[in-house]
Amino acid sequence: LKMFLRKLVMRSESFSSRHVLQALPKLPVPNLKDTLDRYLRCMKHLLTEEQFNKTQNIVMQFGAPGGVGELLQSKLTERSENVANWVYDYWLNDMYLNNRLALPVNSSPAMVFPQQNFMAPIDSLRFAAHLISGALEYKTHLDDRDLPVDYARGQLAGTRLCMEQYYRLFTSYRLPGPERDTLVAQESSVMPEPEHIIVACKNQFFVLDVMINFRQLNQRDLLTQLEKIVKMADNEEEQLPPIGLLTSDGRTEWAESRSVLMRESTNRDSLDMIERCLCLVCLDDASGPELSDTKRAMLMLHGGGLTKNGGNRWYDKPMQFIVGADGCCGVVCEHSAFEGIVLVQCTEYLLKCMIGSPSKLVRAASVSELPAPRRLRWKCTPEIHKLITSAADKLQRMVKNLDINVHKFHDYGKGFIKKQKMSPDAYIQLALQLGFYRCHGRPVSTYESASLRRFQQGRVDNIRSATPEAFAFVKAMTERKNSTSDTEMMELLKGAITAQTSYTRLAITGMAIDNHLLGLREIAHEMKMGKLEMFKDEAYLISNQFILSTSQVPTTVEMFCCYGPVVPNGYGACYNPQSDHIIFSVSSFHESEQTCSAEFVKCLVQGLRDVRDLCNKCNADCAATEERKGQTQKAHTQTETKWEEKSPQRPSDLTKNKQTVPQVLVKTTDQSSVEAQTQTLPHGEAQPLSKISKS
Repeated sequence: LKMFLRKLVMRSESFSSRHVLQALPKLPVPNLKDTLDRYLRCMKHLLTEEQFNKTQNIVMQFGAPGGVGELLQSKLTERSENVANWVYDYWLNDMYLNNRLALPVNSSPAMVFPQQNFMAPIDSLRFAAHLISGALEYKTHLDDRDLPVDYARGQLAGTRLCMEQYYRLFTSYRLPGPERDTLVAQESSVMPEPEHIIVACKNQFFVLDVMINFRQLNQRDLLTQLEKIVKMADNEEEQLPPIGLLTSDGRTEWAESRSVLMRESTNRDSLDMIERCLCLVCLDDASGPELSDTKRAMLMLHGGGLTKNGGNRWYDKPMQFIVGADGCCGVVCEHSAFEGIVLVQCTEYLLKCMIGSPSKLVRAASVSELPAPRRLRWKCTPEIHKLITSAADKLQRMVKNLDINVHKFHDYGKGFIKKQKMSPDAYIQLALQLGFYRCHGRPVSTYESASLRRFQQGRVDNIRSATPEAFAFVKAMTERKNSTSDTEMMELLKGAITAQTSYTRLAITGMAIDNHLLGLREIAHEMKMGKLEMFKDEAYLISNQFILSTSQVPTTVEMFCCYGPVVPNGYGACYNPQSDHIIFSVSSFHESEQTCSAEFVKCLVQGLRDVRDLCNKCNADCAATEERKGQTQKAHTQTETKWEEKSPQRPSDLTKNKQTVPQVLVKTTDQSSVEAQTQTLPHGEAQPLSKISKS
């Protein structure tokens, strides 16, 4: 009866959720001319003169009155009137589901938790039990639809945000396909809700029921079940091949391997249990003595390959919580279902719960009442063994190829940047541009994700951080000549910050160019126009080769996010700005002769220091100038006072002098008022999480 009533409530809440979703505005379709003008402006300094002249002609023809661009624009506008979000499906397919690369490193980001100090094996299981208990509590909030609504911060703060992504955290699955994957969402009221999680241990998979006899397992129950799973996994006679490795393969290859597995009913049953579970908890073996931030980031992203924990994963599931026996913990997410901020909000909830409350290892009614967890069985033919070996070899090459560098920049944080009355995000983006230019001597197409959750079904668009103003600044800073004064350099810096901030505002209000051009391209494809010159042009290809892929993932708990590059010769650069430091996670591939993460970080750090020094020097010069002005004014006033004592004045002269000082005071007041309006809104600061209760 309780379950039936809950279903009724959930259906009612689902209707309420849709009503709230519809209350949000729809994503607007930008003006065609505005997008084409911005596209040319974004690309001019990234192309040769010859390339740009060719592109300019192509764009002019595309956007000509009565031309193909206007036709596509009208069709796109028509589409926007008939669907909740005109770009959602196009974007999801283009960004994720059409991508044939393997998920680990290439697509799935990871959150790395603070290093845990497990003194005994039981400690890691207590941590896992506490984590699972928190996840079930969070899932209850999602089911009851009582999660607090998110509101925008930073630019245009206070706007209500779409919450739809949260409801895919524990109810979705990425199903591999030969040409395109499918994001499966379990929203059917016919199928029973999943009431189990999958625990991976020593490359084996176990079903852990979290509801038994209509009762949710408490932490004591969960710990008991996890202990049983560890014992079962240690039984070498029962061990099966590391099937999870197949999910680390390219998407087309994994789709083919899954088809082979599906021939056997035993395998079909096991796949069904994994695909319908709430989440995975991966109990990893210790990975070696050195556990630096960089090492832990690597282990989160790929598990260390076959020789470590690379087979102890199932990458198609959105949430995989990693609990290492050596204290290396975190979460890996399949990215197509939701954005990084949703992952952060969920994991921060779990970790703050674990900080704020000790483990509730209350006594269960009776251990004998708990049925043993079930090992998932697999029937493996020689063909499947061969596929596993192939996937393992490719994962091992990926492990060797990944070049990652996690750096905590302690010279200053966003506190200093805010004192300069600059946006911390814009400032850090400019530092990344400076670091790249010093490292490679050229600007490149840059991606920074911008949330579109102000709109129905909003995901992200791209902030093109490689602006002409940024290029002018980094070029001047790198090739600085004696003729360029600090004041001129500061003006270039402020101009670049303003340009970045302006483009950010365009992006978060749905006016950026990337989604719009994607929509026009896909409409042309649907109309069977073939590949238009606009989208075959070399400039369009260059514009979508994001050699620098960046993202700000701020947290209020001391953890960090990491991910791999999106192109073979590129960098992934994730950053987490805190009040007095900034955490950077920079990745690239060893196989590329053009990239080196350590060298990029070195240039980035020097750039951050140089920009700070420029700000401090200009601030000092301004202060000195103001002080000189003050001294001059004081001396002038003293001279006038002495003159007044010596010279009789007419009444009209006295009135004139009395007006002088108030005029200066009014001007000063106005200036400080304007400055106050430009200050950035503060965000929550990170709290250390070095110790989590294991009692």
